[in-house]
Amino acid sequence: MAKSISDWFHSKKKAAKETEYRAEKLDIPGELWVKCYKCGEVFYNKDLESNLKVCSSCGYHFKLTSRERIIILTDPGTFKETNADIHSKDFLNFTDSKPYSQRIKETEKKSGLNDAIITGTARIGAYPAALGVMDFTFMGGSMGSVVGEKVTRIIELACRENLPVIIVTSSGGARMQEGIMSLMQMAKTSAALGELARKKLPYICILADPTTGGTTASYAMLGDVHIAEPGALIGFAGPRVIEQTIKQKLPIGFQRAEYLRDHGMVDIVMPRKEIKTCLISLLELFVGPRRAGNKEAK
Repeated sequence: MAKSISDWFHSKKKAAKETEYRAEKLDIPGELWVKCYKCGEVFYNKDLESNLKVCSSCGYHFKLTSRERIIILTDPGTFKETNADIHSKDFLNFTDSKPYSQRIKETEKKSGLNDAIITGTARIGAYPAALGVMDFTFMGGSMGSVVGEKVTRIIELACRENLPVIIVTSSGGARMQEGIMSLMQMAKTSAALGELARKKLPYICILADPTTGGTTASYAMLGDVHIAEPGALIGFAGPRVIEQTIKQKLPIGFQRAEYLRDHGMVDIVMPRKEIKTCLISLLELFVGPRRAGNKEAK
């Protein structure tokens, strides 16, 4: 008997839950403690947060929200959000286990976000920059029409104001509920980055776990420099799909940040706490000390 599309989504959701890696909240009132899924070490939540949500035992990098990432990367009080009021639209009247329009409203309420990316301008080590930070908590960081539009607009703003662009990716890929409207964002964002390149403005991409699908196939892998967090999953199709296609077992660590670095797809794999310092050095290299307000260089 053929399965309905609703049954198919239900089985996929069940399989995802069985294989999903996530922090284990312990059965303690107030959720004061968290258990690292990788090594099993138990941490006081505030200690984990003070270490930028990196396990001090094994170095596992927990996922950050977009606002947490902005605080870590930018100079205090300098971030100014752009295009904050754009919302997704249900172009196709799409329904899986629930209507897409309902899913959007529920996700907005739960995450406190309007979509899966926050964009704006900020200073990083006194360097002005255009910034985009994806958020996996909003529908798995999926790239829909709003994400593509906001990425394109922040790149266009950078072109007008001669700013370097920094984008942090964390995404499950193109948002299937928007169909072709989502896939079109790959071309649109890539074209915007082409204009940025013609203006000789730098583009740095920080790849966080996971960065997959259409996001990887567009702006995530078009940077002048690619920085990845340790252990981040980076790829287009999933490992199981690739194995089923080529009928071969994949190497250990395939599609992880370190493997991509060793095979020339990523430039730097760097712990989270060192990334801002690295960005400042790269911006000085690309832009020069004069843009940093270095009076001696004037």
